[in-house]
Formats: sequence, C-alpha cells, structure tokens
Amino acid sequence: MGKRILLVDDEEDILRVMVHLLESRGYEVISAADGLDGLEKAKHGNPDLIILDVMLPKMDGYKVCKMLKLNEEYKKIPVILLTARMEESTKELAEELQYDAYLTKPFDFKTLLLTIKQLLKE
Repeated sequence: MGKRILLVDDEEDILRVMVHLLESRGYEVISAADGLDGLEKAKHGNPDLIILDVMLPKMDGYKVCKMLKLNEEYKKIPVILLTARMEESTKELAEELQYDAYLTKPFDFKTLLLTIKQLLKE
C-alpha cells in the first residue's frame, strides 16, 4: 500500500465511494464518520494526509483542523477541507485554520487526486 489517507465524512455513500476510488489508486484509507473519531484517528492512525468534511456530527471539521494545526506533533499533516459551499466568511475562517487545500462539494475526483498528489509531493 501507498500513502495513508484519513477520510472523515458523515455521508456513508461518499465514504464508501471515496474509499474505493482512493484504494484503487494505491492509497491506504482509514475512515471516520464524525469529528471526534476523525480527531482520534488523526492522532493515532499516522495518516500522511487528511480529507476532512466541514459539516460533521460531534465536532465540526473546522474544530478538528484547528486542534490538529495547533499541535506541534500533527500540524505538518496536510488537510484538505471539503465543504458544501464556501462563502467569503467561511473561507476567511478556514484560512485562519491553516488548512492546506479546500474543495467545494460536489467536487471532481480528478481534482481531488491532483490536490492529494501535490500535497504529498508525489
């Protein structure tokens, strides 16, 4: 297996499809369906990159991203934020969190793959 990606999304269909697509490209994928589980897996799953939905149960993606980026041990892990819409105020908030990239849903899988490759320097 290749690089390990943590995928955090509460939509089961999206998780299933994205896990399949990423694994078919040689990535090892670990997944979580809520923010708290995502944060735990980010800390203990040793991911090379995190794809993080913004709207999540238990803890939203902004808070998960902020907690990771404020921690010396995890702040270098690239984070791609996924959001249903990116309004100007939302974009400003997201930029404060030091995310590495964001994609607006629905997104093109080729664009996601290109973003992953750029962040992982593949």
